[in-house]
Amino acid sequence: MILEMKVPSPGESITEVEIATWLVEDGDYVEKDQAIAEIDSDKATLELPAEASGTITLKAEEGDAVEVGQVVCLIDTSAEKPEGAEPAKKVEKVEASKPKEQATTSSQTYATGTPSPAANKILAEKGMDASKVKGTGRDGRVTKEDAVNAVPSMGQAINVDGRGSSRSKMSMLRRKVAERLVEAKNTTAMLTTFNEVDMSPIFAIRKEYKETFKEKHGVGLGFMSFFTLAVVRALKMYPAVNSMIDGKEMISYDFCDISIAVSGPKGLMVPVIRNAENLSFKGVENEVKRLAIRARDGQITVDEMTGGTFTISNGGVFGSMLSTPIINPPQSGILGMHNIVERPVAVNGKVEIRPIMFVALSYDHRIIDGRESVGFLVAVKEALENPTEILMDNDIKKALEL
Repeated sequence: MILEMKVPSPGESITEVEIATWLVEDGDYVEKDQAIAEIDSDKATLELPAEASGTITLKAEEGDAVEVGQVVCLIDTSAEKPEGAEPAKKVEKVEASKPKEQATTSSQTYATGTPSPAANKILAEKGMDASKVKGTGRDGRVTKEDAVNAVPSMGQAINVDGRGSSRSKMSMLRRKVAERLVEAKNTTAMLTTFNEVDMSPIFAIRKEYKETFKEKHGVGLGFMSFFTLAVVRALKMYPAVNSMIDGKEMISYDFCDISIAVSGPKGLMVPVIRNAENLSFKGVENEVKRLAIRARDGQITVDEMTGGTFTISNGGVFGSMLSTPIINPPQSGILGMHNIVERPVAVNGKVEIRPIMFVALSYDHRIIDGRESVGFLVAVKEALENPTEILMDNDIKKALEL
């Protein structure tokens, strides 16, 4: 029996994905639930599991953009497993959605470097020779994306005295991030306000309680829980910052879904801590750890990165002293954390050395005025510089659930 494997839907509103990498070769024997390919959407990279055991025939090339529901490979389920085959890596199966119209693919096979029919059509319209275009698909095949991005040459690439260059294709996720960043700059009236935070009180709390906290809860007491809870408090005080524009209307939220920017193997990921207003220090730290591990392991889902109302970005882990973070649309605000450096500061008329962090709030001035933006950042600063009273209700052990 020949089983047609179709592209599953990675999430709502996604109609097209890209074959990032085939993890098997044409003609290989695969087992049910074995990871056979990595597929890129504009929000995440997911593994595609085999729906049955058998011999596989590939019907799409690496780099091909394929519609949800399109056949990408065939599996001959009547084939017998070769002797001595190693156990295959298995993944959780993603349920395929049923699109309104099922797309079909050609059973034609392609020679090395031969452009796809779609690529040939685009190159012909541009009046370009396919042999002059560098392919990024399997075995150097020119894909549709290569043809779209191809520009008539103004000469050969520079390669003088041993110097050279390399060219690699951006993943669909990275391209989507790029589009969103440009969109944010072009469609929002973005401004940034700055402040500084004396981290001494938080340092003191962590020094005294971090070991006990870790022993009790199995997770470290980091800075993110303090910042997240300080942000939740400030969002309640200044609800305009917890809002977004929808056409001619402003939508304000009575909940705080906090997006946290983390670095994953596929680039920037922004998973969401849901209902952060209901979480304790332990709850925030557990959620940050869970999401960071899933992002690192490439297991983060589209749903886990969708729907945040405000973003916290920690550039300090990479050594950034100060930056102007870019809004994550359609949100209206983002808080940038930075590195902590001992600096001389004036305290009660005397110069003291304190651990200082610069913080930045970028905001959409269309719905957030200077009073709200500055007031919000001051509220965050106040909470971080007096966490025992403001965030812990003067009972550290109870707040940390010790």
